[in-house]
Amino acid sequence: MPSFSKTQLKILKQADLESPRLLPEHLVQIATQADPKQLTDDQLLEFLQVCNVLYRSGESFISDADYDFIFLAELQKRHPQHPYLQTVEPEVGFIGKTVALPEPMLSTEKTYSRSGIEKWLSRLEKAAKDCHVDFSTLIIRATPKLDGYAAYDDGKILYTRGDGRKGTDISRVFERGLTVGGNGKRGQGAGEIVVSQTYFNSHLADYFENSRNFQASIIKEKQLDQHALDAIQNHAAVFFPFSQLPAWQGTAAEVLADFDAIIETVYTLVNYDVDGVVFELVGNEPLKQYLGATRHHHRWQMAYKSNVETAEVVVLSVTPQTSRSGRVNPVAELTPTKLSGAMISRATAHHYGMVKGLGIGVGTLIELTRSGLVIPKIERVIIPKTPQIPEHCPSCGSELVWDSDYLYCLNTTKCPAQIENTIEHFFRTLANVDGFGGKTVEKLHASGIDSVYAVYQLDMAQLQDLGFGDKTAQNLLEQLHRSKTEAIEDWRFLGAFGIHRMGLGNCERLLQHHHLLDIFKLTVEDVINIEGFAEKTSAAVVECLAKIKADFMQIYDLGFNLIPTPLIADEPQNISPISGKTIVFTGTMIHGKRDDMSKEAKRLGAKVGSSVTGKTDFLVTGSDVGAAKITAATEKGVRVISEEEYLALLS
Repeated sequence: MPSFSKTQLKILKQADLESPRLLPEHLVQIATQADPKQLTDDQLLEFLQVCNVLYRSGESFISDADYDFIFLAELQKRHPQHPYLQTVEPEVGFIGKTVALPEPMLSTEKTYSRSGIEKWLSRLEKAAKDCHVDFSTLIIRATPKLDGYAAYDDGKILYTRGDGRKGTDISRVFERGLTVGGNGKRGQGAGEIVVSQTYFNSHLADYFENSRNFQASIIKEKQLDQHALDAIQNHAAVFFPFSQLPAWQGTAAEVLADFDAIIETVYTLVNYDVDGVVFELVGNEPLKQYLGATRHHHRWQMAYKSNVETAEVVVLSVTPQTSRSGRVNPVAELTPTKLSGAMISRATAHHYGMVKGLGIGVGTLIELTRSGLVIPKIERVIIPKTPQIPEHCPSCGSELVWDSDYLYCLNTTKCPAQIENTIEHFFRTLANVDGFGGKTVEKLHASGIDSVYAVYQLDMAQLQDLGFGDKTAQNLLEQLHRSKTEAIEDWRFLGAFGIHRMGLGNCERLLQHHHLLDIFKLTVEDVINIEGFAEKTSAAVVECLAKIKADFMQIYDLGFNLIPTPLIADEPQNISPISGKTIVFTGTMIHGKRDDMSKEAKRLGAKVGSSVTGKTDFLVTGSDVGAAKITAATEKGVRVISEEEYLALLS
């Protein structure tokens, strides 16, 4: 049965819920029984408020389907005009004074059926007739309904949505390096903070149960963990303005004629979590004004969300599988069940902390959900059973270790299940080589190539013998040569080895204090003395460095063109005019790529930021620079110089 985690209880304690009547055990009982008819109006409202707070904190207590179709539907049935239904469901608050949003950020009215969209179009048609507008010429836009964290950017401040009219300043996310999706420009109004599905699945799924949990983490006040910082640095997490979303456009007649195909197409337009499709009237401001808005939503918009199918399923077994990151994932083997048109026989249990806590084992009765293209999900445990927790890696037999709710195999260089990940991760992290994606690595591994070093030993004849065509083989060899000759930072090279608890940020931090070839001599105490490294992390780092030393030196000796990280201890020597300075590059540069200029600045001892803050020393401007960034620099007292002035400074 569902239960509250410590994190959820902390969120509820901090939430501003007036006079709570329901104790945690009562809330759990309500969620388990899923029968709102037994609740009073006050109990139903409080339960909805609790679920909304937890959902918007990234710590959902019940499914979207249960919230919408069971509990919210009950409130709509009892009191169609209830204030809770007519106001924006508030985002989680943050420390700090709330301020008025530049313009209201309303919710979107939702429907879960095609008939709901048909009724909405009928209302548009009636309004068009009232305004003497030819309905057949109106253009309808359909965009993905992002499942992210709503915010508003006016170019100077990024606000939380709050209650739709007042929000909190979270501009700190831009100061941390968060970029803007689409055309990359600030000040485009409403949007959502989202993270790439591909990046989340490959880099974050081991640490966050879902993307919303991650999105909530990157806007918190306290210092971010390294996984969040890496996602921001790699531009996998962005603020995406609604105005920049890719879209389908057509007439109302075309919407009705090709409804299913439009829904399917729009769902796949972005590589972010999508939980619906937003239909809206394009242009014709007089008609929009005539349609107006409630306190909750604009009447010229309607969101379509696919209904979620559920089924009660028995778990036949739980299979441990070692992922490419070394995390051992529990996969529930299920009684085959048809959901949303697909036969489902397996579902992830997320992590062994969940298996242990909820009692997922042979014979467990679970509620399984699936909606459209979404992977099946274990929504709740109905009848728990005793779980079996593995002690050894199913691939290599190494002893597993707990890290929070997760089990890991730390045998990163010898575990068969991790070899492909080791190779693929190396080339993906270098970020200066193409061609070594999953399929190529799988093909190499199947032919006995089991290390990064072995990949670099391949020649034309061997690649041809492995089944690669002449052109492909030649391209792979050229890319391997490129990866060694093209300059890359030494911290990126170190990060390519996939050291446990060492994201790119930690790698750079480590090399700001110790030269690359000296890190294998470090003790746990040496690492602890570096800001940002706790005792547990330091011990894991030292242990893993010892394990990879031989492989590291073998690959290092191949002769990579590495840019050494300036040591913090060297900064006072002022080895260059920009040593110790914080620089932000913006606009299109004439004398080189911004990425190359950033690398050169770091080599000369500077720190390079992605957004202007009070700590920025220089904003270096190329051509086609937006006024917002220059204005921000001027307001913060940051010196703005041209590319030519910057180069003159260096010389």
